[in-house]
Amino acid sequence: MLRFIQKGMLILFTNICFLFLGMTAFAQDMPSDYQEVLKFLGRTGDFKANVLKVNVPRNDLHVSIAGNSAPTPFGFGGWVAMTKGEGGEEVLMGDLVLLQEEVNPVMSALLEHGLDVTALHNHFFWDEPRLFFMHIHGHGKAARLAEQVKSALDLIGHAGPLPPGSATAKALPSQPPLDTAKLAKIAGHEGEQSGAVYKITVGRDDLAVKEMGATINVRMGLNTWAAFTGSEDHAIVAGDVAMLDREVTPVLKALRSHGLDVVAIHHHMTTAQPTIIFLHYWGEGPAEQLAGGFRAALDAIGHTRASAVAHGKRGS
Repeated sequence: MLRFIQKGMLILFTNICFLFLGMTAFAQDMPSDYQEVLKFLGRTGDFKANVLKVNVPRNDLHVSIAGNSAPTPFGFGGWVAMTKGEGGEEVLMGDLVLLQEEVNPVMSALLEHGLDVTALHNHFFWDEPRLFFMHIHGHGKAARLAEQVKSALDLIGHAGPLPPGSATAKALPSQPPLDTAKLAKIAGHEGEQSGAVYKITVGRDDLAVKEMGATINVRMGLNTWAAFTGSEDHAIVAGDVAMLDREVTPVLKALRSHGLDVVAIHHHMTTAQPTIIFLHYWGEGPAEQLAGGFRAALDAIGHTRASAVAHGKRGS
């Protein structure tokens, strides 16, 4: 009887050990140096597809586009991402959402700490307050990159009171609600719901974009997306299209023929190959019509070999 009890206790102890080890392994899915980055920056993030993505959302802002109230997931979730490159160094990329008065202080902080600014541009027309998007780049050890970027991140959201009237906006109607299944069917890709925003993100897996041996994938910013909010009858959409140079004109024609406004054309990355051009667009109208415009843009690029990929519940 005693041997039976001892054997049972041994089995129980072994199972507990395996359970503990399994929980430890799960907790360590994110590399320890990336865990330290999040802790040092004091921000949330996640680790998927070999990429650490740090969230820098502008939850402090109340943004309107052409008088329509637009929630943070509609396109105001900044981010910084890291992935492993050659020689044990990280490749860092990011997209920071800034008020116009924040642009130059943040840029100076980045440059003074050894990071590159690779693009500065608008994503919208008729946005209040006026917003700009700054793309950043660097490489080195994870801890060092965190030190380099922290001073810039610490400047965001501390610009003082906004100009009078900058938060004035009308709420979009919520009835009838967006038929997200219909939007996904039109686009040919499933999306994710984040609050009042339904976002479809499509990777460019047909392109082998590299930097320092690191694969630049959807979570590093190589993607095409559309964010919808509002109702079936009155919705707004904003998005970004990642294109090769030969795809730019076909995409422009597709968007304009569906009544979507093009608001910016530019690069995000100055060192990755091949060179990718990014186009930002926006539109207002029936949700089905807007989704048709997004699908037309997808049809103009190499989307058939790409895969729809979750972009995370936080940020864009």
